[in-house]
Amino acid sequence: MQVTPLSSNLGAEIVGIDLEGINDNSFDQVNRLVLDHQLVVFRNQSLSPEGQLRLSRRFGPLDIHPLTQYNHPQYPEIFVLSNEVKDGKPVGITDGGSYWHSDFAFRERPAKVTMLNAQKIPGSGGATLFVNMYQTYDELGQEVKEEVQDRRAVHRYRKKADPGSETTRVVMTAEQLAATPDVDHPIVRTHPETGRKALFAHPGITVKILGMDDESGGALLGRIFDHCTQEKYQYAYQWRLGDVVLWDNRCVMHKATTGVVAVKEPRTIFRTTIMGDKPF
Repeated sequence: MQVTPLSSNLGAEIVGIDLEGINDNSFDQVNRLVLDHQLVVFRNQSLSPEGQLRLSRRFGPLDIHPLTQYNHPQYPEIFVLSNEVKDGKPVGITDGGSYWHSDFAFRERPAKVTMLNAQKIPGSGGATLFVNMYQTYDELGQEVKEEVQDRRAVHRYRKKADPGSETTRVVMTAEQLAATPDVDHPIVRTHPETGRKALFAHPGITVKILGMDDESGGALLGRIFDHCTQEKYQYAYQWRLGDVVLWDNRCVMHKATTGVVAVKEPRTIFRTTIMGDKPF
């Protein structure tokens, strides 16, 4: 197995391992790679949906996306990201995640790890941006660190599609809206496995700070967002066919660019999301 860094911020490229049927020792290596590099790209895979589910469940129980209309028809734990249309119906969501977020941060138990399995990839366009939230916390000004210490913020799924907000346009049913109530989490969280501190606030999903009025809380969130989204912290991952990508939502935020960049060639990616260990 060969490990090559992807950037100075985060990420590693892995070649020489087959994810379809890894054993316990190999999984321990995979988990260690995720913890050490936050973002891991396994090249040249042919991972089946069944293999993806087996590997995902090694990390823990899987969460099922509330937008059930985009879940795989045979495997509801797999959320389909796609611009394809078959029999007049979309295969998956076209521009899912085109805003800065951490997966399932709107849950009481936010996501632990996300896995994306590339099925069809266009020749260009559709990069995914990643930010190491350990790094953004470490490099946050001391004054702001003191301001956010022990504070909690409210996370709202897609900001309920507020006009003008940075979010993906999708129509949610009344049942889906009711199933995604607001939750609050610490702005600074401690990773349960590494013990490192990371920022846990995201422009596309974090809406206000508890115990602060809208003006002062909004200004503080704005400072955090401006800091975290600086270009120097971003890594733009370019997809290749056969890639399987894993990242640690506890210390990484990400953003798809498919809502900004037109991707006309077929694109289909299978996503599984591992539930976090417990509320925090």
